[in-house]
Amino acid sequence: MLERLLEQPDIEIDTISGASAGAINALLLACGLAEGGREAARARLNRFWIRLMHEASFRSLMLVGGFSPAGSSVAFGPTLRSGQFDPFDLDPLRQALSRDINFATLRDARAPKLLIAATRIRDGQQQIFRNDAITADVALASTCPPLVHCAVEIEGEAYWDGGFGGNPPLVKLAQESTAADVLLVQVTPARDSYVPITLAAIDRRLDQIAANAALNAEIAAIEWARSHAAPSLRLSRIAAEDSVDGLAQRSSTDLGRGFIRLLHRSGREAAERWLGQGAVGPEARRTLRADEPVLA
Repeated sequence: MLERLLEQPDIEIDTISGASAGAINALLLACGLAEGGREAARARLNRFWIRLMHEASFRSLMLVGGFSPAGSSVAFGPTLRSGQFDPFDLDPLRQALSRDINFATLRDARAPKLLIAATRIRDGQQQIFRNDAITADVALASTCPPLVHCAVEIEGEAYWDGGFGGNPPLVKLAQESTAADVLLVQVTPARDSYVPITLAAIDRRLDQIAANAALNAEIAAIEWARSHAAPSLRLSRIAAEDSVDGLAQRSSTDLGRGFIRLLHRSGREAAERWLGQGAVGPEARRTLRADEPVLA
């Protein structure tokens, strides 16, 4: 999705919000744009994910493989749920991020505004980190599944995966962006025609429902704002499940080359269709409802 949008010269990206794996993509995109423009951003995203598929450790794959907060809790068995895990499990992902993200660059005026979400354990509230506060620890906090890894502490507060409170954050994005068009790329499946009966399948479906509950609440708030205070705001949604058959049945920890390439190809095609609808900018032919998937 991002790759295709970067190739569209008449689209400018003002603000990016993200949580979990979406936060990593947001940081890669913003850093690339600040340092070398559209082509640098595209190359950085491509390089990171290729490296992750080929080089990253088992532990790093667990971190970024989840589509939603606890996606890897059952897939890796009871040992990881018993507290028998290494508190340094986050280090491989920290190293992977440090190779491709210069966190100081995110403070550059050329970088888009960033809203990266983490979940504050003390009160369960969403915490939004902006450009001047984003560090490697913030990226790790946003991608930290609580049933797999230790919490990440930032300035005395402990955090878990940002997907619990905003997947991704939308209300703050609408409030702080100057753009009239908001595009939501939804990766976590919302629909599943099968009733799960195995422990792993039940856990996966509960995870998907929980992740989308936060998103649906934010969409409802955006819809209320549009009808009362921001009628010019256009919210479009592109859902991965509309392009990838059986996505709800796939393991959220699947980072196999074939699956990642399928997601990549499907994302480009989805972006192409969305752009072809003329759904963005002042020449938009129609406004898309938040509950109307672009690819329906």
